[in-house]
Amino acid sequence: MDKRNSKGAQPDDSLFRIAPYFYLHVLDQNSNVTRVEVGPKTYVRQDNEKVVFGPEKMITIPPRHYCIVENPVLKDKTGKVILDEHGQVKLKHADLDVRLAQDPFPLYPGEELKQPPTSLRVVPANSALRLRAVLDFEDQSGEKKVAGDEYLFEGPGTYIPRKEVEVLETIRATVIKPNQALKLRARGETKDRNGNFRVTGEEWLVKKVGAYLPGAYEEVVDIVKATVLTEKKALHMRSTRTFTDDRGNVRKNGEEWLITFQDTEAHIPGIYEEVVDVVKITTLNNRQYCVIMDPVGKDGKPQMGQKKLIKGEKSFFLRPGERLENEIQSVYILGEDGGLILRAIEEFEEENKKIKRKPGDKWMIRGPCEYVPPVEVEVVSRRTAIPLDANEGVYVRDIRTGKVRAEIGNTYMLTQDEELWEKTLPPVVEDLITQGKDPLSGRSERGGGSDTGKARDKTKVVTFRVPHNAAVQIYDYKEKKARVVFGPDLVMLGPDEQFTLLSLSGGKPKRPNVIKALCLLLGPDFCTDIVVVETADHARLSLQLSYNWNFFVDPKSDEDKAKLFSVPDFVGDLCKAIASRVRGAVAGVKFDDFHKNSAKIIRSSVFGFDDKMKVRDKFTFPANNLNITSVDIQSVEPVDQRTRDALQKSVQLAIEITTASQEAAARHEADRLEQEAKGRLERQKISDEAEAEKSRRELLELQAQSAAVESTGQAKAEAQSRAEASRIEGEAAVQQARLKAQAASIEADSELGRLTKAREAETHYVKEQNELEIKKASEMAEIDSAKFKEMVDSIGANTIQAIATAGPEMQVKLLQSLGLKSTLITDGESPINLFNTAQGLIGALESP
Repeated sequence: MDKRNSKGAQPDDSLFRIAPYFYLHVLDQNSNVTRVEVGPKTYVRQDNEKVVFGPEKMITIPPRHYCIVENPVLKDKTGKVILDEHGQVKLKHADLDVRLAQDPFPLYPGEELKQPPTSLRVVPANSALRLRAVLDFEDQSGEKKVAGDEYLFEGPGTYIPRKEVEVLETIRATVIKPNQALKLRARGETKDRNGNFRVTGEEWLVKKVGAYLPGAYEEVVDIVKATVLTEKKALHMRSTRTFTDDRGNVRKNGEEWLITFQDTEAHIPGIYEEVVDVVKITTLNNRQYCVIMDPVGKDGKPQMGQKKLIKGEKSFFLRPGERLENEIQSVYILGEDGGLILRAIEEFEEENKKIKRKPGDKWMIRGPCEYVPPVEVEVVSRRTAIPLDANEGVYVRDIRTGKVRAEIGNTYMLTQDEELWEKTLPPVVEDLITQGKDPLSGRSERGGGSDTGKARDKTKVVTFRVPHNAAVQIYDYKEKKARVVFGPDLVMLGPDEQFTLLSLSGGKPKRPNVIKALCLLLGPDFCTDIVVVETADHARLSLQLSYNWNFFVDPKSDEDKAKLFSVPDFVGDLCKAIASRVRGAVAGVKFDDFHKNSAKIIRSSVFGFDDKMKVRDKFTFPANNLNITSVDIQSVEPVDQRTRDALQKSVQLAIEITTASQEAAARHEADRLEQEAKGRLERQKISDEAEAEKSRRELLELQAQSAAVESTGQAKAEAQSRAEASRIEGEAAVQQARLKAQAASIEADSELGRLTKAREAETHYVKEQNELEIKKASEMAEIDSAKFKEMVDSIGANTIQAIATAGPEMQVKLLQSLGLKSTLITDGESPINLFNTAQGLIGALESP
């Protein structure tokens, strides 16, 4: 009690003035009893008394407020404080007392203000306070609450606290919009607002639109939004446990089903439902089809391992477990040049043809038609007719017998037992054909053709154009015989035929296997070679020789054809044979003799002599009928460097002598031309000076004449110019006055004409306007008169008379019945001349 001493109570003070609504605590030190003294009063402290608290203001609780007092005093039924046998107030220790608005009251000794005056909590609508009982009690409605019970105080209302209850939280209602649901979970066993019993942990949905206030043992899990379904969208659902859905269907745990627009426009997933996916509609037009794997049967269960064919036009949703085999496929449309290779994967019987097909059977259908393969059939490949010209073909292989043939010159479609066969060629031959190399090129110094880089279609028949005056050998490895084709012609290889590849020598000097060719040119042609020879006096020379050659062959002779390709490298053979003859002939002569008679020596060595010791015209190789017709010596150069230097010095000396003679002749000719040019220049100078003197004389004469004219004609020119200027000025003034007069006349005439036209137009306008008003007034008068006449005719004269006299007559009769002699009746709005009215009344009274 000592800790509550205030500054108002001093130990030495014995007089306390207690103001109204103030109090203090006084301790009787003899009996150790503390009592309360309440103002207004003046308290005189006794010697055995002590003021332990106060004076302090009483506790004031405003309206709609409350406070909590700990250790409250005990009161009897009349509200009087109960005292014990010592006169000390009795307290409810460790208890609380909630006090509402009342008169100011003091705190008795032992009481403590646990919570000062606080405003009461107002609970608005759509909200509530979740309360929990901490003590057993019975509320105002008589319901018993057990400690630990939780319940709601729902608004709107003002919550009055109780000592037995504690406030846990404020709950606000959740607004459920259309196409939404509230997912709730029970925190304990309870009864929901629809009267259903819920166990702990149970979840359920509330779909009623509006504000929903969860109960004391309910908690909001989530707001579930509905999925709006359309004709093109459906929901794939799965059950998480066995339950009965809103439509009364029993759904097993793990069962999947489809909800479409026909079932509902919007679906809110239930507690035991989950949305697996949103399924879009599958639409087929009249040119599409699809195959469904594991289709759902009539019992609603998927038929595992089965297939179902659906043709367009149709729209459907894939049910749970169903899938498309190869997505949406287009109907096979076959033209006249089209076909399909089919294979049966199951045993079935064709509907139209009534043909039984076993698994693995292959057959072909041809167009024109539309075809949709059944589920028992798979399309192996699509065939198109191959159009072939007379010079085109393809290699076809029979997959049953393995036989390969060439189809040439007609449109062909492969059957179910045939396939295109690829013919392989040696790499060198492949390059020669695909690169498009000119068969005429590749001989001696002439370059090759361009590389097109286009790959060859190996299934097409290999073709080769044999040029004019050329031959190609083709060997058939199946028949084991060769054929030779002469150009110009087109060669088409059979499946077992190959070209005979020619490998010829090339370069200078000749090297083997330089030129690869398929065709053999029959000539005439030439080749060039470099041959090193040595004379009798051991001078080594390098000869560049050119040979003209051709083949002599009879196209009708098989023997001649066989000889053409009997020598693989005819170029190397002829160059070696001629080089050996030339070396032998040059070795027997000296350098000077060879230098003077080189052509004769080489020709005689190559062609030889006939019986008459005359040089022959040609040199023939009997092995392949190759003829050498001429030999040309293009150059002769020493191989030894010293010999080459000596020849070069002699040549340079001859060139220097010739050059010196040419320089002397040129110098003499230049001197002669220089003297002639100097003479012509002197003569030209003399003639130019004479012409200049003549021109100077003429200039002086003209200057004298111009000076005379200038001195005499200046005054005359000035007088003439002044007279001419005055004349021009006078004529201009006269012309200007004349033009001003004409302009004023024209302007006055135009203004007069404008005013005249304006007055006439205004007069005409006023006249027409008056005529229109007169015409309008006359027509309106006629209309009014006609209208009035028609109204009178329709009502009748008697009726009008009766209407006109009905009012006065009734008034007269009414006045007579009332006994009135005269009266005045008005509507209160129209003004009345009372003077005239009064005179009329008086006159009416005096007249009787």
